[in-house]
Order: sequence, then C-alpha cells, then structure tokens
Amino acid sequence: MSESSVLDDATSYRVARLITEGLAPWVLVAALPPLLAFAGDEAVVPRLAWSLVIVTFCSLIPMGILVGALRRGKVTDHHVRVREQRPVPLLLGIGSVLVGLGLMHFGAPRDLRALTWAMLAGLVVTTVITLVWKISVHAAVAAGTVVILVLVYGPVLHVVWVAALAVAWSRVRLGDHTVAQVLGGLPMGGVVAGTVFAALAG
Repeated sequence: MSESSVLDDATSYRVARLITEGLAPWVLVAALPPLLAFAGDEAVVPRLAWSLVIVTFCSLIPMGILVGALRRGKVTDHHVRVREQRPVPLLLGIGSVLVGLGLMHFGAPRDLRALTWAMLAGLVVTTVITLVWKISVHAAVAAGTVVILVLVYGPVLHVVWVAALAVAWSRVRLGDHTVAQVLGGLPMGGVVAGTVFAALAG
C-alpha cells in the first residue's frame, strides 16, 4: 500500500469518527426539539421550555445512563458496539422517555408531544430488533430526524438526507456496522418516526 493510500485511509477514518460523534443519536435527539420549537404558532419561549423537557428525558438522561454503564464496565463503549449489551440501556432509555412523555401531557404543544411519541416508538422498535439483530441506531435516528424535519419544514429539507447517508457511511467505515445493518436502520427509523409523528401531530 502506498503512503498516499495510507494517508487517505487514515483521513477517511477520522472523518467517519467526526461524523459518528457529531451526529450521534443523542446529539440529533437533543437538536431536534429546539428546531421544532420555532415551527409552531404558539409563543416560542414556552415551546422552547417544553423542548428542554424532551431533550432532558429523551437525550441527556439516556446518555447519562450509558455513561454510567460505561463507568461500571457494563458496556464496552458509549456507542455500545456489542449487541448483547444494548437491551438494558435501551430499556432504561424507554423508561426515561416515558417519564418525559408523562410530563409532556401537562400542557405541551401537540406537535412536541407527537415528537416525543415518535422518539418512543423508534426506541421500542429498535429495542425489539436489537434482541435478535444489531440494527444501526445511528442510521435509524438520523433517518427519523430527516423525515420529521421534512414533515415540519417542507421538501426543501430533503437535502439533509446527505447527512443521514454520511452517518450510515461512517458506521460502516468504522467497522461498527455492516452495510445491511445501516440499510436496515435508515428505512426503519424514517418510517416509524415519520408515521407516528404525522399521525399524532395532526
């Protein structure tokens, strides 16, 4: 292998690592609620406050659960590459989302409640699939994020699919998933999140 090939390989690996971390599920889940907060007809400040509830229970607490599991040696890394290590953190994440969803029903805007239900549905389906197959959570969350953005802001946001495909590529490039696993995650995440959000957001 030539020196330039080695450098190109190292560069692509670094790029893949940046994409995987920068567009990780917890990052996208934290970014989506504030983006939707500006899309409604209600006052922005209360919507931002409700979006913070979603961020806390759907992103920060689940990520905190993962960090705690990592420190206790229950998982090998914060992306939980080992499939058998995934069900417990996922189930605890579902519990956190359920608590947040309970709070959301005390006056949260309908579309933000729908977003939380969509996140819960995606998490439940992912957990069930994970019991038998290592589907890509990164790809699923990325696709779900794009579909919801398109539903809220219109077809112009289809351009964001480039980012979702980049996430899928990064997971394969890093060796964390096979092509089949990311190709399974993309449609699953998009269909589940989009269907639930569209049905409940009205």
